[in-house]
Amino acid sequence: MHQVQKSQVMAASPELLDVLSKDGQKTGISKPRGDVHRDGDYHRAVRVLIFAENTQQMLLQKRTDCKEAWAGLWDISTSGHISAGSSSLATASGRHNSADNLGLCHEDRRELHEEIGIKLPSDAFEFMFSYLEQSVTNDGKYVNNEYNDVYLITTLDPIPLDAFTLQESEVSGMKYLFWEDYRRLLAEGDPGFVPYDVNGQYGTLFEIISERYKGNVEERAMVLEKQLNRYCHVSLSAELTGLADADKEALGLLIKTAKIMDEIFSQQVWCSNPCLRDWLREHADESRLDKLKWMYYQINGTPWSALDENEPFLSTADSAIKLLPDATKPVNGWKGLEYRAAFPLSRPHGANFYPRDMEKREFELWNDSLSDDQKMQATGSFHTVRRQSEGMLDDAVFLSNDITNSYVHDLYSNPYSQEYQSLLAEAADLLYKAGNLSSSPSLTRFLHSNADAFESNDYHESHIAWTELDSKLDITIGPYETHRDTPPQYKATFKAIIGIRDDEAACKVKLFADNFQVLDKNLPIDEAYKSNVTNAATIRVVNLVYRAGDLKGTTSVSFDLPNDQRLTLLLKNVAKAKFKLLFQPITNVCVSEEQRGLLDFESLYTHVICREYCRALGPHAITLGNGQKSSVRMEMQELHSALEEAKASIVGLWAIRFLTDKDLLPEKLIKPMYVSFLTGCFHSLRFGLKKAHIQAQALLFNYLSEKGGIVLLPDETFYVDFDKVENGVESLSREILTVQGRGDKAAAKSLLDKYSVISQPLRGALKKLEMLQVPVDIAPAFPIWPEMN
Repeated sequence: MHQVQKSQVMAASPELLDVLSKDGQKTGISKPRGDVHRDGDYHRAVRVLIFAENTQQMLLQKRTDCKEAWAGLWDISTSGHISAGSSSLATASGRHNSADNLGLCHEDRRELHEEIGIKLPSDAFEFMFSYLEQSVTNDGKYVNNEYNDVYLITTLDPIPLDAFTLQESEVSGMKYLFWEDYRRLLAEGDPGFVPYDVNGQYGTLFEIISERYKGNVEERAMVLEKQLNRYCHVSLSAELTGLADADKEALGLLIKTAKIMDEIFSQQVWCSNPCLRDWLREHADESRLDKLKWMYYQINGTPWSALDENEPFLSTADSAIKLLPDATKPVNGWKGLEYRAAFPLSRPHGANFYPRDMEKREFELWNDSLSDDQKMQATGSFHTVRRQSEGMLDDAVFLSNDITNSYVHDLYSNPYSQEYQSLLAEAADLLYKAGNLSSSPSLTRFLHSNADAFESNDYHESHIAWTELDSKLDITIGPYETHRDTPPQYKATFKAIIGIRDDEAACKVKLFADNFQVLDKNLPIDEAYKSNVTNAATIRVVNLVYRAGDLKGTTSVSFDLPNDQRLTLLLKNVAKAKFKLLFQPITNVCVSEEQRGLLDFESLYTHVICREYCRALGPHAITLGNGQKSSVRMEMQELHSALEEAKASIVGLWAIRFLTDKDLLPEKLIKPMYVSFLTGCFHSLRFGLKKAHIQAQALLFNYLSEKGGIVLLPDETFYVDFDKVENGVESLSREILTVQGRGDKAAAKSLLDKYSVISQPLRGALKKLEMLQVPVDIAPAFPIWPEMN
């Protein structure tokens, strides 16, 4: 790859299109547009529809009589090919690609701007879907195998027809038509319109508009109320009397810093997310429905519902209205174009870490062209991936040596320290001030190293300082977990967890740490598979004072931070709140009457702590049957997380029985622990089966039920057979540990396929909890913020 001079590229006058594979992936080859249609190559185009919300009309254009295909027919608002090296969104919006400025993509701008004279920012474009269109016209001379990316622009009112500037070679007229009439004419095959199959995927567009504007406000309000009622609101606080005065003053600064993590995370979720948030807040008092929208958004921090597997509870129709006075040529008496800031129908896999129209193959082609250091940035946790064309970076366009088959790499890595520069600079200043106030040297070191990391983008020293933190005031703040860009889970989101160390839990934590090697040596597994682990995990138990950032939608009782299973933070007051508000009602519905009284928080929390220690027990580095050295993670691949979660939980139950038999824990813990564990299974499985730890809970519940340890009674409640459940616990512990020790992925898959399911008994219990409206999760509030502000 090398940089190309402008004079070189200008000679390449034919418009080039990226050639795609049959499944729509870029091949890295480009050809002139005429050759693509002559040869029937697969390629990509965009189709943009402009919809007027208040009149429910679609904007249509009339194609000129000189067009190669569908001459003289009425068509959607605008459409066109995506030139080689350009992106779907750049083509749709008419943004100048960086390659375009070198003369390579000379037709990119025509689609919206050049064809009809409209300039709109990228947040006006709502991606709807892609579909494959195949046709042969012009006596077989024009073969179209075209993947179309369909975008919707929602304006409040129709754009005056006088506002359009038509490209005479492409468009001969414009008109608005009610969307229902347009759908009917397409369904009837009216010869005056470019044909689209409204009974196929293209018809989805009309279905979405119909659902979006059906206008039953009361029904929507009832749905949102039901979603809100799944949360139990609770005020969380922690005792501050053990803090030095200087640390209390530092705490106020840390909470202000945490608020900045909220702002950064809002940007990381989706480019228009902060705009949506501000709009909902400003209009929350306008109606009951608007109030409910804002309340539910505050819980999720996004327009996607965490308890509904990220299904949207809002649409672009609920989003912010923006005014653009200069989007078109001026028209007397018209103030300008008002549009809705768009967001996608489903939560984007890449969040806002990548260009929203970036394809996997595009990323791979770009990444393959990079040096090793550049690849580390591209796939690293602390860099976003952006387009040159979005920033008009004309000086960084890379092409292959062959101009005819060129491929433009429009992507580049941007460090978080630049991406969020102003916010991180403010946060760093607050951390430095808080560190200077702190009475704890280890806290000062962590806060100062974290502040340095915000500016340098190097978090290594900060993570080390976090592991060595020993202050009463416990802080986790910065980019840590990588789960929002799924797959590949490269990019870290910002969060903040501020807590006070729980001294009462220290003895229990020390008990498990002191006996870690004893547990490892006595695991129910063949000696050949024992790992002889010598270092226990670092576990800190705190009471949560404040949280911010990527902690929306659901409330967890534990975090592995930084993103390392050997470093775990447990939130005790969160666990207590869940026990009181969620576990107790679940027990009253699902557990047999004679065992309900056994539910006990200390037994439950003993298992929670033990489970975290048990993550490090058992096989990790392994030797396969052929003598090859490997690891459990490498052999289990995508199954590793679920199996590891199952191991930690089931071996945690085994370990508590083992330590009880050694008189290190009281016998009175055992029965309450199993009943609490049973209740915990019902609680976890209410969140669906997508997450690894919930798949693990399903595995344990169904396996122990099969072994007779958990029994369904005629009244549809469950009870624990304490003799059989312990046999089942040891049996499953042995089976999972052996599967890991052997690196037997096939056996792991068989185990998960069989048991990680919502069985009929589970389905009945979950349905009963839903019918009785037992809350699913808590929504914590933090009274300390108003007090300290």
